[in-house]
Amino acid sequence: MAKVSKRVRDGKVTWLVRWRDPDAKQRSKSFKKKSDADRYRTSIEASLNTGSYVDPASGRIKLGEWADPWVKSQVQLKPSTRARYEGLLKVQILPTWANVPLNKVMFADVGEWVRGLSESGLSPATVRQAHRVMSLMLDDAVLAGKIAHNPAKRVALPRVGEREKHYLSSEELERLAGQCGADALVVLVLGYCGLRFGELAALRVGRVDLEKCRLTVAESTTEISGRLVTGTPKTHQIRTVPILRSIANELATHMEGKSDDDLVFTSPNGGPLRLRNFRRRCFDDAVKKLKLGITPHDLRHTAASLAVSAGANVKAVQRMLGHKSAAMTLDIYADLFDDDLDSVAEKMEAARADVHRKCTGLERVNLDDVVDPLDVAGLDGRPTGIRTQNQRIKSPMLCR
Repeated sequence: MAKVSKRVRDGKVTWLVRWRDPDAKQRSKSFKKKSDADRYRTSIEASLNTGSYVDPASGRIKLGEWADPWVKSQVQLKPSTRARYEGLLKVQILPTWANVPLNKVMFADVGEWVRGLSESGLSPATVRQAHRVMSLMLDDAVLAGKIAHNPAKRVALPRVGEREKHYLSSEELERLAGQCGADALVVLVLGYCGLRFGELAALRVGRVDLEKCRLTVAESTTEISGRLVTGTPKTHQIRTVPILRSIANELATHMEGKSDDDLVFTSPNGGPLRLRNFRRRCFDDAVKKLKLGITPHDLRHTAASLAVSAGANVKAVQRMLGHKSAAMTLDIYADLFDDDLDSVAEKMEAARADVHRKCTGLERVNLDDVVDPLDVAGLDGRPTGIRTQNQRIKSPMLCR
């Protein structure tokens, strides 16, 4: 338990709070006012009782000192993600927070920082990414026992508007490929198979099964500060993607004379494909000439659209694109499945009508057209049987 004691030195009165931490070490802190000391004692006792105690000295490390070892400890990150985190730290986070102790980072201050980033003209997506990195660092500071809670949690963030997706028709895709000359097959594989550009750039001949019309996506290439880095795909999972037979035939011709370890697609000088060079070499001019207004990544959206139009269900599209879950695919491409809802309703209606006919031998009855059986008597003076003998039941019998 914590205790408060009065201390007098050189005629000055202070109030000393003493307690033992979970390691049984003696700790203390002095206050000028007894009321402040009492409040602090209460908070220390509460944290000791609930197991949330944090040594006040641990949080004195500055955020800038915490950031460097924190980034290095994130061994799970892909190189491109690590580079992104480092860029956000350098430009958006450390200029404001480098010299602030972890235990001095306050909720209101984080909110002001986010507001300042938004007002500086940064996109909502970049602001949210900067806040995410900041929050992840503070989360780990909590786990490391540096601070008691994460002050960046529940800070209001700007909303990110959904970017409009552009889907090409098969005709538009073929015209675009025709305008890209020697890179036509690159456009066709992106547009019909749904690979990310980095996955296509890392695709090797040995991972193309021409007989089964399948591509195995096992690697991805990313350009970081001018240097190409090859690693696993975005979701760290290997997947198999179908190829159109006609595309497989073109790939067979394209890959003649190459070994299994050779890249399927290369630049004109034989080196790996780079996205910026590909766009500069042919893609951007072709898009401008055809007035399509798309980026290479929109070819991935096009592949999803063409697959859905061909009857692929959401699970098949998920596997083709390499999403973590079908829910993610639906979130991204919900608009593509709207027509499916109409189709499902129509098929269910047809199925119900079929069951109805089998049950009654009649087509579906419009209740407004049914003659009241009380007004129609049989030869024996009884109801015709269209209706039950129970006079309390007023609805027509559909199954006699």
